[in-house]
Order: sequence, then C-alpha cells, then structure tokens
Amino acid sequence: MARIAGVDLPPNKRLWIGLTAIYGIGQQRARSLAAKANVDATKKIKDLTEEEVTRLRAAIEAEGRVEGDLRKEMQMNIRRLIEIQCYRGLRHRRNLPVHGQRTHTNARTRKGPRKGAVAAKKKTMARK
Repeated sequence: MARIAGVDLPPNKRLWIGLTAIYGIGQQRARSLAAKANVDATKKIKDLTEEEVTRLRAAIEAEGRVEGDLRKEMQMNIRRLIEIQCYRGLRHRRNLPVHGQRTHTNARTRKGPRKGAVAAKKKTMARK
C-alpha cells in the first residue's frame, strides 16, 4: 500500500484518481505530478514499484504544500480575515455564505436546518 504525504492511497484505483485522495491535489495536478515523476498515470496504485512511489513523493514535496501544511495555511487565512473584520471575515464568523450567494432561500449547508424543521419532523413522526 502506497503512503504519500501521510495518506494511504486506495490500492485498486488508477494513480491519477488515487492521488486526489491527498488534500490539495486535484485531477489535473495529479496528472502533471505523474508526468514529472515519469510514472504512468493510468497504472493502478497497487502495481507501483517502490522507486516510482519515491519519485512521486519527491515530486509532490518539490511542487508545494499539501495536506497538513495547506490546511493550516487555509485556516490561518480565514483567521486573518476574521481578525481584521473585513466583510468576508464577518461572513465566516456568522457561518453564512462568503462568496455572495443568496441567503433568502437556500444556503442550508452553511446555515443549518430551518427553524422549526426539526420540531415539525418530530411531530409528523409522532403521528405515525
């Protein structure tokens, strides 16, 4: 089993799909990393040799931040926005959509369930 950047890659998937399990690596970046490491991107992860895994690790480390470092940087950026009290920081603090989406309807992912929705659901369940 290949372990890169502290993540166990799924063994039965192709390399370019499996690398997307690492935070900060998408499909396009995975393909470019495989090309830089001279590894076939369509090869299954369980079929990789130790040398190929080592080359991939080196390519990922040379490319930039992934996993913990990237998560930490993202959190620091959000914390900075909150501290300087800019509009985006206030939206983060209030747990509302940040990028200009409407909130009159929708935005349930950020705002949580509707007021009274849980109570109404309990009432309908009690009737049955």
